[in-house]
Amino acid sequence: MEREIGGRDEAGRFLGPLDQTHGVIAEIFVQPGIGKLFWIAETIKIKVIPVYARNYVNFNQCVSRAFHGTGVPQGPEQGAHQRGLARTEVAIEPYDHTGCKQWSELAAQRHGRRFIGQFPFQRSGRAGRTKMLAMHTRHSNTAADGGFDAAALVEKIKRWGKELGFSSIGIARADVAQASIRLERWLGLGRQGEMDYMAKHRELRARPEALVPHTVSVISARLPYWPQAADSARVLADKEAAYVARYALGRDYHRKVRQQLQRLATRIGTELAATQPDLPFSYRVFSDSAPVMEVEFAVQGGISWRGKHTLTLSRDGSWHFLGEIYTSLDLPGDAAIDEHCGTCSRCIEVCPTSAIVAPYELDARLCISYLTIELHGPIPLPLRPLIGNRIYGCDDCQLCCPWNRFAKIGDPDFAVRNGLDDARLVDLFAWDEQEFERRLAGSPIRRIGHERWLRNIAVALGNADPTEEIRTALLARRDHPSALVREHVAWALARVAGTDW
Repeated sequence: MEREIGGRDEAGRFLGPLDQTHGVIAEIFVQPGIGKLFWIAETIKIKVIPVYARNYVNFNQCVSRAFHGTGVPQGPEQGAHQRGLARTEVAIEPYDHTGCKQWSELAAQRHGRRFIGQFPFQRSGRAGRTKMLAMHTRHSNTAADGGFDAAALVEKIKRWGKELGFSSIGIARADVAQASIRLERWLGLGRQGEMDYMAKHRELRARPEALVPHTVSVISARLPYWPQAADSARVLADKEAAYVARYALGRDYHRKVRQQLQRLATRIGTELAATQPDLPFSYRVFSDSAPVMEVEFAVQGGISWRGKHTLTLSRDGSWHFLGEIYTSLDLPGDAAIDEHCGTCSRCIEVCPTSAIVAPYELDARLCISYLTIELHGPIPLPLRPLIGNRIYGCDDCQLCCPWNRFAKIGDPDFAVRNGLDDARLVDLFAWDEQEFERRLAGSPIRRIGHERWLRNIAVALGNADPTEEIRTALLARRDHPSALVREHVAWALARVAGTDW
């Protein structure tokens, strides 16, 4: 009898031990030989997809169990070996698909085309090459087989993260399928405004491995920033004072968070070099510095939930920065935590411009943070009076959140600089470009430039109670070289004069 190999029963017998390779196997080719009373596989060729490094650590052990495991039937094949038939040869060949050349070369160097063992089939078969597709299942994250103990490493990563000042560390899989659907809907509604990069890099957001090849896991981190500063409610109520979002009062968080994440990644690398020297480890750190779905990974990693204002929340509130490490390590993911917003809708109700159009939905075109930071051109006329004295960002949806009552003082690097927690509008409006650059060196505010800085303050001055001091300050900028500044100054002067513009 001659039957084609490929039934689930035979494939299952062979692939059972291999199912721990978690998608490393692309194809298995069997070259059968014919015996008088039985069929035996003479050559088995395995194509390996080098998705990420840890698959290679225990791959040989998995293959070995497939060929020599206790579940492999014994019988006629023993006779075949005694009769001097050729032993079955197994060749492991890296599958060199696009984007995986590096890992393919590594796999070929370490495991390529080496004899492992013999595995005879009990069923008769037809001569020729038969292809069997392997089932892709997840690799074990334990060291029960003497390999890489990912769970133990995760515990160390979380401990090291706390030592570096992070309030929480979580592990997520590099899968943002559901979040990508929400992103496409958001983009389809045009809610990104002038943030063209949101659409331009949508593919990189949706496919982490496209941004950083071989990414399998994401280490998500929270770094608290709540500063000791002037009372926010009082500053917002003082129309002659400038309100700056609390996150921007001190040092630029981008560099700070990345530096801390780099230190964490270095410790991981040192640990692996000592305990798993043959395990390749690649990574890249981020902090709002690339097309990364930060909120999604923080939620998946269990370090926060997504509030109705679309920001991340924890029982310590929302005054924190997020950062990520994309890595090739296959780490066990953490469970998401329950949301605790309940029926509360304060953030939606308090938004000055009604930018939170529904729970968990933000129209950036209406958001004061977008208008004062991301928008490069004129601020829409109907929205200018609603901005009040907010000259950089907006915290209203966070200031009203009950969970922020439990916030603790954050990293000292984010302490107030230049008295920006309670500065007067006219004083900041008087800064020339050189003073702006000097005072705000190392501040996130510096990236909007002096021109938009003046634009924002002009709007705030137009919203203040009219005084001669404010009128004089605006007149001093009336002939500014920038058309953008001149236009907003003219609007503010009309407001001060009580006339239409």
